[in-house]
Amino acid sequence: MSELTIKGENSKKASLAISKLSTVAKNELLMRAAEHLDKNIPYILEANEIDLHNARKAGIKDSLIDRLLLTEDRIQAMASGLRQIAKLRDPVGEVLHMENRPNGLKIGKKRVPIGVVGIIFESRPNVTIDAFGLCFKSGNAVLLRGGKEAIHSNLALVSIVRNALEEMELSPDIIQIVENTSRESAYEMMQLNEYLDVLIPRGGAGLIEAVVKNSTVPVIETGIGNCHIFIDANANIEMAVRIVDNAKTQRTGVCNACEKLLIHKEIAEIFLPEIHKLFISKNVEMRGDEKAKTICADIIMATEEDWHTEYLDLVIGIKIVDHLEEAIGHIQKYGTGHSEAIVTESYSNAQRFLDEVDAAAVYVNASTRFTDGEEFGFGAEIGISTQKLHARGPMGLEELTSTKYIIYGSGQIR
Repeated sequence: MSELTIKGENSKKASLAISKLSTVAKNELLMRAAEHLDKNIPYILEANEIDLHNARKAGIKDSLIDRLLLTEDRIQAMASGLRQIAKLRDPVGEVLHMENRPNGLKIGKKRVPIGVVGIIFESRPNVTIDAFGLCFKSGNAVLLRGGKEAIHSNLALVSIVRNALEEMELSPDIIQIVENTSRESAYEMMQLNEYLDVLIPRGGAGLIEAVVKNSTVPVIETGIGNCHIFIDANANIEMAVRIVDNAKTQRTGVCNACEKLLIHKEIAEIFLPEIHKLFISKNVEMRGDEKAKTICADIIMATEEDWHTEYLDLVIGIKIVDHLEEAIGHIQKYGTGHSEAIVTESYSNAQRFLDEVDAAAVYVNASTRFTDGEEFGFGAEIGISTQKLHARGPMGLEELTSTKYIIYGSGQIR
């Protein structure tokens, strides 16, 4: 039997056990796992340093190394995330509604765990802990397959959580990680229908497209973020500069970073030089259309490919638009349904943008960087869903549950 088959079987068995746990027991384990993370920071950092060394040796760019990097603060944030999840309402067992039928049957709908959640992800070891916390609280076992870049960090984190589970006499197979990081193991996981109830890819466009195309397990598509910010004609300049700066430069290698900047022509000659000056100071490469180059000559001419690209780097595309309709049309053509924002003082334009832009998260006068489970009050997130069925946007506990009908009778036959 292959590693995937063995671990799939183990996950299925573990999912039956976890589905019976009380909320109190689940919360106690989450708190204990958080303590174990805090106590094992040196061990985690040592493992992460091996991954960082290998990544630098392989020539991986700095923005992606930042996704791989663990620090004491980031590990403490993971532990804090588990504690936040422990405080959240447990959705499992919630009866959504109950109604009486004319024949006397009482029919209701109840939240239940999905079962076994598979996650294929790249680079970011914090996904290991976020995924475990949310899957565990929602009653699911989780089978993880991370990228080779983070294998030592991921193995260390999984071993710590498994130790916490064993201490509480729970199955350590509630969380498992695939140690084989070859491409073949990823494709085998995509075919693991017998054991996985859902598969969630977290990573770049290539990974997500491969999973969507090749998986026979149901997939929740996440996270390609070609995110736009539109600076309207009557935007507050100071506010707009702050928002764009944060959305582009605070962290570049994340899916909710701003990749494209759309500027209304009536404000372009005032706003573009301001943001250009800031971008120059922060080494952001600007690629723009002809109108943008007319205002700031050193902007590189953008290609059609640029408008489609999620850079995940200190690069941004800039386009000058004639009106709100053109901005919305551009977003609908090139956006990935992740996060889009408008900066405006016009209530009517703000409402039109909210109503007409088709994305998981649409902002008025705020940075796209807020599209995040912790920022939305979920403690963490399993991913940002950009599809429309079952889950959309940051996926918290409720999105990791399914439902079943429960029916009370008194001898009725049909």
